[in-house]
Amino acid sequence: MPKISDQIVSEILKKGKIYEVGGIVRDRIISPVLPDEDADYLVSGIPMDELIDLLKKHGKVDLVGRSFGVIKFSPWKRPSFEEEVKTFDLALPRKEFSIGLGHKDFKVEFDHQLSVEDDLARRDFTMNALAFDLSTKKLVDPLGGKKDIRKGLIRITYPNSFVDDPLRMLRGVQFAARFEFELEKKTFQKICENAELIKTVSPERIQLELSKLLTRAKKPSIGFRLMHKTGILKHILPELEACVGVTQPGGYHRYDVFEHSLTTTDSSPMELELRLAALFHDISKPQCRSLVPEGATFYGHEKKGALVSQRILTRLRYSNEVISRVKLLVDKHMFTTAVTDKGLRRLINRVGKENIFDLLELRRADIIAQGKGGETFDIDEFEERIKLEIKKKPPFGLKDLQIDGNEIMKEFDLEPGPLVGKILNHLLDLVLDYPELNRKERLLEEAKKFWTKEKK
Repeated sequence: MPKISDQIVSEILKKGKIYEVGGIVRDRIISPVLPDEDADYLVSGIPMDELIDLLKKHGKVDLVGRSFGVIKFSPWKRPSFEEEVKTFDLALPRKEFSIGLGHKDFKVEFDHQLSVEDDLARRDFTMNALAFDLSTKKLVDPLGGKKDIRKGLIRITYPNSFVDDPLRMLRGVQFAARFEFELEKKTFQKICENAELIKTVSPERIQLELSKLLTRAKKPSIGFRLMHKTGILKHILPELEACVGVTQPGGYHRYDVFEHSLTTTDSSPMELELRLAALFHDISKPQCRSLVPEGATFYGHEKKGALVSQRILTRLRYSNEVISRVKLLVDKHMFTTAVTDKGLRRLINRVGKENIFDLLELRRADIIAQGKGGETFDIDEFEERIKLEIKKKPPFGLKDLQIDGNEIMKEFDLEPGPLVGKILNHLLDLVLDYPELNRKERLLEEAKKFWTKEKK
């Protein structure tokens, strides 16, 4: 992993002190096999202006974070190096306090004369209140963070930590899942006491921590169970909280809807859209549940769930691309593998080649999470059929037709409008069943037949 050059470190050490801080220090202690976090630095003993002048000799300095005591520094790229230029954060020792509605703003006090210990004391958890002194090559650990890491404990650095920034509660459960640590007893109690404060945090900040939980933890379920136990889940994802205790009688499911959703998430690949879809695939089962003599039915839960997923992700300010993909996967997760080649092509058409294999992964996870030892052989066979069909390169969408809207308009002297779209969709519907008809001459013949009927 790229680090700031020894030459720059040497120049800083002539005037002050420089430390590695943040996740890189923590992760070295947790495990040598963890992926490297970006290296962040703390510089003490050098005023901000002097540090800026020093760094300008060696690269580009971005002062967008200057009011927070942070400099973004990109070293000059050496001609012999091919890799992308790395940007490092260098901060002066600081103290910060959350202020303003939604805890979006922070009052920051930075001072090059503050000690590294003062800076570490403001951090969220002892496991993150660590620094590595680049001059002495020793760990700075004023709050016993290394000891807590060895014990697998997540402990707040001071009693009002969650009041100062309630997002830290979500960070705590995210770390608990990611490293499979436990929340220290008093830390757990503080989350329970302050759970409602999570409502004051902006959706964007909540989204970021949820995404980290879903993509960095092998078992995100640990975090979501902690959210439920501490009381923050009902404020962040009330729709998921509503799934707790909703049984699924009938012999197909071992778990209630909540546990099934979490187990499906754990069983999915560690990709954001897939895990969001896994988390929300049964989100509307509580509203669609009907008891019958054989157990319970949940008719239409996938369609309703797709809309609920869209609402949740919009509320959390996810991108339109993420929302669209998750909504699609939730909507189509009840597909059947018992289809002809025609049905298979139509499924690919509805889902898209770019999403079909994610849909299969979701179904595999769904089956595993039933907790009944279900096998996924039918999904494996279906995947092979899909691969073979894609290899044949039949038409799956409008862009695969051997004719386009311009040619239709020219052939029948039509203006742009809905009729052109109707003709193209008719042709696509035809070639999905009969791929061999996807030839320009034949498509024009079929288009003429359809157009003639439409004129009557």
